[in-house]
Amino acid sequence: MTAQIIDGTLLSKTIRADIAQRAAALTSRGKQPGLAVILVGEDPASHVYVRNKVKACEDAGIRSVLEKYDASLSEADLLGRIAALNADPRIHGILVQMPLPKHIDPHKVIEAIATAKDVDGYSVLSAGELMTGLEGFRPCTPYGCMKLIESTGVSLRGKHAVVIGRSNTVGKPMALLLLQANATVTICHSGTPDLSVYTKQADVIVAAVGRRNTVTADMVKPGAVVIDVGVNRDDKGKLCGDADFEKVKEVAGYLTPMPGGTGPMTITMLLMNTIESAERG
Repeated sequence: MTAQIIDGTLLSKTIRADIAQRAAALTSRGKQPGLAVILVGEDPASHVYVRNKVKACEDAGIRSVLEKYDASLSEADLLGRIAALNADPRIHGILVQMPLPKHIDPHKVIEAIATAKDVDGYSVLSAGELMTGLEGFRPCTPYGCMKLIESTGVSLRGKHAVVIGRSNTVGKPMALLLLQANATVTICHSGTPDLSVYTKQADVIVAAVGRRNTVTADMVKPGAVVIDVGVNRDDKGKLCGDADFEKVKEVAGYLTPMPGGTGPMTITMLLMNTIESAERG
């Protein structure tokens, strides 16, 4: 068996085409969707991420407002800018790029964003809405993972899904979204003894720990869906995920690549959340 590769780049283009149509419809009614992106400091990776997000907005017909600040920006001034954006009716989503300088409390910043504009889905209230099944914004990476699984045509009802990782941004919300889809979910992490005991039973594996070769071929049930969220580099410096791609693809039924899997979908679901915010408002 050779896995079908789930092309996140191709799927994201299809979804972004729909987003662009929805953005155009809103704009024609005088309500162009708007996303504000705040970047503090000179972290090189953050600048790349922000540039990609701004370009994705422009391509989809979403108005992007990029605010760049020196690392010396005070926490109070940043919170003040967020308050102003909360009150701006032309802004439907607010994203503050992480990491922030050490003198700024990221929790305070996230909680300062109005829930109606929390398109990253990171706030305590957004997490609570996800936990209780209320309508709200789902964190972009897990949301994208669900779309990738959906694209395979595999029903999650009654399936056993194993999530490797327990972060607030991926692991925990991923487990909740899988539960909502009627999967039986096991959460594994760095303290889980003999990970393979759980993964060998899994119909779906979502690997999100940031450590290459966490999932090897002998750990995968034949035909399973493997969603690889990890971002790592191999011995040659080449990007790779948490799964041993070349060997796992000989066992799995479906497998996401790295790059070209979950990455494009994360930005796409940020655009989706922004559109949904504009449509609700």
